[in-house]
Amino acid sequence: MTMILRGKQKRYLRAQAHSMRPIFSVGKQGLTQTWLDQLQTAIDKRELFKVNILPNAGVDVATLQAFIEEHSDIQVVQTIGHTLVLFGVSHDKNHRHYSQAVAAI
Repeated sequence: MTMILRGKQKRYLRAQAHSMRPIFSVGKQGLTQTWLDQLQTAIDKRELFKVNILPNAGVDVATLQAFIEEHSDIQVVQTIGHTLVLFGVSHDKNHRHYSQAVAAI
């Protein structure tokens, strides 16, 4: 389920993610379907989190962003250096905290 985000909605999500620490990292194993499946599982539980690219990873920010957006319904809200803020609507209605707040904006 993809939600098209407007400017005010992205600003709200960036503000909510500001104090978060990255919970996923991309390392030397690179981008795999298993890693992407883990991202989707995390989206279903949290809806909003950060991903960090480690220095030994063979990918850059643009490659990671394209991979995530092409192979899933997860959106990149913001990139800060080697960190990406990701958002997606949870498939579980009980975990839709951020998506309900974004829809109200």
